[in-house]
Amino acid sequence: MRWISKLMHQLKFDLLIFRRNPAATFFTVVLPLIFLVLFTQIFGNEELDNGRKVATFYVPGIMALSIISATMVNVAITMTARRERGILKRVRATPLNPTTFVLSQAIAGMVISFVMAVIVIGVGRALFGVAVVGVGILPMLISILLGAGAFSALGLALTTIIPSEDAAPAVTNAVALPLYFISDIFIITEEGLGWISDVANLFPVIHLGKALSESFNPFVTETPWPWKNWLVIAGWGAFGVLVTRLKFRWTPAR
Repeated sequence: MRWISKLMHQLKFDLLIFRRNPAATFFTVVLPLIFLVLFTQIFGNEELDNGRKVATFYVPGIMALSIISATMVNVAITMTARRERGILKRVRATPLNPTTFVLSQAIAGMVISFVMAVIVIGVGRALFGVAVVGVGILPMLISILLGAGAFSALGLALTTIIPSEDAAPAVTNAVALPLYFISDIFIITEEGLGWISDVANLFPVIHLGKALSESFNPFVTETPWPWKNWLVIAGWGAFGVLVTRLKFRWTPAR
C-alpha cells in the first residue's frame, strides 16, 4: 500500500537522522555501555550463591535505560526541536499524513531499542558472562516492543510541556534522571527504598526494568509473563497517546 511505502521512507529518514546526530548516538548507544562497564568495575562481577553474576542485575536496567533514551528522551528533544524550527508546521503542508509521520518516530525508537538490546546483551555476555534464559527470550522481546511504544508516546506527550528547543534537554532529563535513581537503574537494593520505592512503582521505568530482569533469571524454568509490569507500562503508554492527541502542537510555541 502507498501509505506503507511513505512510512518506510520516513522511517529510513528518521533512522538516518539519528545516526548522523552525535549527541543522540552517544547518549543512546555509548553512555549505557559506559554505565555497564563502570558498575561492574565498581561493584565487581563475582558469582553469587544462587549462581548469578553480579552483572546480571545491571544488564536489564541498562537495557531499560537504552530503551528510554532511544524513545522518550530522543523523541521529546527531537520533536520539540522540529516544532520550534517550523519543520513540523511544514510537514503538515506536505502529502505525508501526520499520523504516518508520528508513527515513524515510534517505529524508529523500536528499531533502535532492539539494536541496543542486542548490543547490551552481547557486551554483557562477552565481557561479564551474562546470558538470557531460553524461556525468557519471547517475554523479553515483548517487553522491548511494549516499552519502546509506550515511552515513544510519553516522549511525544512530554513535548506538550516543553516551551522551547533550549529547554528540551533540561526538562527531559529532569523527568528521566530522578526516575532512573529510584527505579533500580543506577542503585539496586533488595529491601527497597521505603516510600521512595512506592513512588517509583507508580511510574513505568521500574516496571520495564523488572519485566526485562525476568528474562535473565537462571532459576526460571517456565516462560515468565510479567503481566503486572506490562499492564503498568501499557497504561502509561495509553496516557501518552491521550495527551498527544489532545495537546500535541505542530506550530512553534513562539
